[in-house]
Amino acid sequence: MTDDAAPGTALVPRPAGALSTDCVDPRQDWPPEARALRDRLRALVDAAGRPVYGDADLLPDLAGAWIAGFRSVQTRRGYARSFTVWEAYARTRGAHPLTAGFALADAYARYLQTALSLKRDGGGGNSGRPPEYAAVGPPYQPAAQAAMLSGASSFYARAIRHQAVTANPFTHTERPAVAPLSSVQGLLPEETALLISTAQQYSQRAFALTTMLYLIGPRCDELLARDVEELGYDRGHRTLPLTRKGGLVQPVPIPPLAWYALDLYLDGRRSGPLFITRNGHRLTEAEVWKCLRRLAKRAGLPHQDSIHPHVLRYGFITDSLERGDALQDVQDAGHRDPRTTQRYNRRRGQLDRHPGYGLAADLAQRLAPPPPDDPAASWIVSPPPAESRNLYARPHHPDLGKAARSRPGTPERTPWLGRLGGIPHRRERRDVVSGHLRAIRR
Repeated sequence: MTDDAAPGTALVPRPAGALSTDCVDPRQDWPPEARALRDRLRALVDAAGRPVYGDADLLPDLAGAWIAGFRSVQTRRGYARSFTVWEAYARTRGAHPLTAGFALADAYARYLQTALSLKRDGGGGNSGRPPEYAAVGPPYQPAAQAAMLSGASSFYARAIRHQAVTANPFTHTERPAVAPLSSVQGLLPEETALLISTAQQYSQRAFALTTMLYLIGPRCDELLARDVEELGYDRGHRTLPLTRKGGLVQPVPIPPLAWYALDLYLDGRRSGPLFITRNGHRLTEAEVWKCLRRLAKRAGLPHQDSIHPHVLRYGFITDSLERGDALQDVQDAGHRDPRTTQRYNRRRGQLDRHPGYGLAADLAQRLAPPPPDDPAASWIVSPPPAESRNLYARPHHPDLGKAARSRPGTPERTPWLGRLGGIPHRRERRDVVSGHLRAIRR
């Protein structure tokens, strides 16, 4: 008995090699996405109320350890979400994921071609609960299908290392062809300026948010994860560290206009999340989506119901390339592979160069002339120069907001050529938006 022990208390030594009973579960050190996936699999029950994966089943722990091995939060979220789709597919087909073979994996690849995508249906954000998803979205695009198949294949590569399976059923599964172009619907630089001008009039937070998304080109979650204390200064540059895909932390400079908008929004605040709600909670991606669509509707932009934060990142890349910035410098904004940046670059101007516009102009000249009282007759009698024949095939819409709210080519606007044209050509839209900006400045 030691000197500092209480009288009459005998100290019993622990047997050699015995573990302390106050140890915590090491799985508590996993990232939230890994713990949520494991708990989700453990909570599954069959029709009789029995656990689908019992205590002796390796799948929940193996899947959780696989997700915990990724450094990027975005990768962990995406792979965990895609694994739940594969697990549900295998379970409803009467197969255990660890016993699945090539035939089931190949059938799953065909299933993804028509399956509805997952959309958030509760949880996440500031609720304190993990995000919940439901299959109510549009069908998966080929790029999303390829990503989900790659995620499932990654799980089996990890399972092979743990000797839980002997082969990867997705090794020889054919991946869908992915177009070498980005599917993001972009904005003209003038339309982006109109969106940000509308945000400036709407609120200081909206102004700071849109300028930061456009001028430094982050992914939405990369920006929202930052805190005010992380704002820095380096050799004349205001900086903000962003955690890119793969967990790489990259400080990026904040241009003067973005810094002005951000400083105006912070208004002396020195701590807490960079962007917050009215209640002081960290702003969520869902709230950013709602904000952008509200701004796009106020600005009268064409795709006000489909705009999302990545549109501004897309604009950062394409507008930088269009103004002559080097591909390598633009790639440093978060793409590890230059081919990813090239997907944005190839789409830049692709719609403007489509040969259908020239064919439409030639066809319009060959068709019978419209009635004399048709207001579009002047387009036939006095066609514009050859370099402007796209304008000839696509009549001018005097108001971009009205064009966004009504179908192009309605009888009361362009009774004859409207059926041959469509939305305003890029040059026309640029002129209209510039007129809106000048009116706002006045």
